[in-house]
Amino acid sequence: MGWTWKESHLDLFVVPLGLLIMCIYHLILLYRYHIIPETTTIGFENHNKSAWVEKMLQIETRDRGFAISVLSSNLNGAISLASISLVLCSLIGALLGGSSTNFFTNHFIYGDKRHTTRSIKYISMITFFLLAFACFVQTTRHFVHASFLVSMPKGDVPMKYIQKALIRGSIFWLVGLRVLYIAGTLVLWIFGPIPMLVSSVVLVVLWHFLDTNKDEMIRYQSNHNGGNFLRNNNIGSF
Repeated sequence: MGWTWKESHLDLFVVPLGLLIMCIYHLILLYRYHIIPETTTIGFENHNKSAWVEKMLQIETRDRGFAISVLSSNLNGAISLASISLVLCSLIGALLGGSSTNFFTNHFIYGDKRHTTRSIKYISMITFFLLAFACFVQTTRHFVHASFLVSMPKGDVPMKYIQKALIRGSIFWLVGLRVLYIAGTLVLWIFGPIPMLVSSVVLVVLWHFLDTNKDEMIRYQSNHNGGNFLRNNNIGSF
């Protein structure tokens, strides 16, 4: 007998396609960040953060209280997002373990309606929320380390160490947010594979506009190396 198309087969093709689209986009973004970082928002922001660290190290240690406040505000944001991710994991785990029936009637879902598939949906969401939690934990780790280094006496800590800690924390922050966005598409998978695919395409379009930088790089004057900060710092090397 020949192969017969079933409604449940839609999940096998559409869901991996949505994940593949988002994966390919981020591979292209990673390539742009390392080769032409000035065309990406990530490279533009990391350039400004590196310059910010250099300017903060030029002032006396006792006057760096506002720099610590800036890092603390980012730290509090990362802690809040980590808590939200963990709460969502617990909520989904409770739904998975405490309910044997689907909250939404199967009449409104076009796709695989089996209980096994519903379990895979919940497990996938838990996995991504846990991954987001891990990323935000790493964000707090690097921001705490950066705050510690900034508070050290002037000249005792090389500038590149603080820049690396701050930028790595920012990268983990970005990855955590992206994982949350992807988890959102998996939430829509509950309603069927087609909403998941549509949300994936919409996200990629939005990411393209958000990740593309059209502003000219700010050329900060560097007292550390006696030249132009933009020319003497590789913003895509972190």
